[in-house]
Amino acid sequence: MTQTDQSQRLFLYSTAVSDVGYVRSNNQDSAFAGERLVAMCDGMGGHAGGDTASTIAIRSLAHIECDDHHQDPQSLALMMETSVIAAHDAIVGKAKREHRLSGMGTTVTALALADGSWVLAHIGDSRAYLLREGKLVRMTQDHSYVQHLINTGRISPAEARSHPQRNVVMRVLGDFDIDPRPDISISKARPADRWLLCSDGLCGVLEDSTITEVLESVSDQAECAQQLVTMALKAGSTDNVTVIIADATLALDADAFDLPHQTPLVGGAASSNLEALADILDEPVAATPRLRDESNESPAKRAAALTQGGDLDKEEETQGVMVQPSSAREESGERHVPDTGEIPVILKEDGSQTDDPYDPDVADAIHKEHLEQRRRDRSHRRRLRLILASIVALVLVALVGGTAAAYYWSQQQYYLGQENDRVTIYQGVPTKAFAVPLSHPVKSTDIKMSSLPQSWRDQLDEGITVSSLTDAEEHAALIRREAKNLKTEQGSGSSKTKPVASPSASSSSSPGKSEGGQHSS
Repeated sequence: MTQTDQSQRLFLYSTAVSDVGYVRSNNQDSAFAGERLVAMCDGMGGHAGGDTASTIAIRSLAHIECDDHHQDPQSLALMMETSVIAAHDAIVGKAKREHRLSGMGTTVTALALADGSWVLAHIGDSRAYLLREGKLVRMTQDHSYVQHLINTGRISPAEARSHPQRNVVMRVLGDFDIDPRPDISISKARPADRWLLCSDGLCGVLEDSTITEVLESVSDQAECAQQLVTMALKAGSTDNVTVIIADATLALDADAFDLPHQTPLVGGAASSNLEALADILDEPVAATPRLRDESNESPAKRAAALTQGGDLDKEEETQGVMVQPSSAREESGERHVPDTGEIPVILKEDGSQTDDPYDPDVADAIHKEHLEQRRRDRSHRRRLRLILASIVALVLVALVGGTAAAYYWSQQQYYLGQENDRVTIYQGVPTKAFAVPLSHPVKSTDIKMSSLPQSWRDQLDEGITVSSLTDAEEHAALIRREAKNLKTEQGSGSSKTKPVASPSASSSSSPGKSEGGQHSS
């Protein structure tokens, strides 16, 4: 590094504004704006889930703000990736412990400055823009379905704005079977670089040209953020709207004077518990300023305030509030890290506590939690397999028992059919099950099928069902007598005879009556 480089250093200054908007009942966005790190997370997964997921992600990244040991961009990039994956693990773990949070997730777009380089981590559809020398460049690519359609040439960027699936995100952190590794990029930082990190509540409604004009024309960070959020709401945004403005400033001979210190700002859902972030950083943090009151003058905003109730009031109570870390709050001076149930809290050898996911002890604790979770998952899968095997066994027993009962019933039935041109008595029913006959012949008679009328043969081919073997024998005797009478009448040459009843019709009367009826002719 040259002497000139040593006397010049880039510093990051940032601010943020996050607003619930006109439609949503609560703010699921979370924002962090510091001197070294800025991060934007857009939560999803219901009223409680989105809040929790975005807050976990901010807390997992926040330690980067106060970590001075990784000035090398490559080391910082590895730390950011590790922190994002740790946030994913914490979200998944919390969702498994609290079933009401199942399916929660969040986007992450985080930017850090190290040794004159920008390190950007991104997953989801929140965005990061860089304004340099009057030109706005989008530095992230949405991990969304419509972006996939744009990339494959199936729709245009203009069509994407009104596409019915424009809110479908294909990669996020959370309780999903998705690769949680973020896109990481490193680029050279320049003085006067201006970054915009925002949720899709802003970039989904404002054109890039409008964003460029505001970023370029409004130099004051706070005013710029206020204007962008207000414009997005007036343009019809139906989502939470969060904006982070971050500027790179060149300090000449930085050692010769004290640079102004910026208190880290926390906005949206993460601002509901500033104490946790103050303890992670071990320095004061403040809530982001609220959107100017003029936005509340619209009828839509007033109507939203009525329906949002306590959630909006709670968020507004924290805006502008500064919170000291526990080391300053407690007289003993012992730092206390609240156990949020998201990242393990580790007691260090020096008596301090930490939940920094980059700390080796914390990483080891997270690893042990993963092993324990996998053990529980395996036990759960074994129980499921045992239950499934029991159900299958019961079903098989029921099928076998039902089949046996059905077969037993079928073997109590009889019917008259034909075999080898003779009327035959069968035990069973005249059908098959899986190509297996459910009957067998038990007695063959001397009645030839060829001596019977065609209508009788047709019925015998289908089977004439009776209730018992005795009934079958009596019915066979009836057929024999009727066939004999019919043959006698045909041999006498009578020109006019009564029609002869079919065997199925005769089966409803007694053999004696049927026989007497036939002899009356």
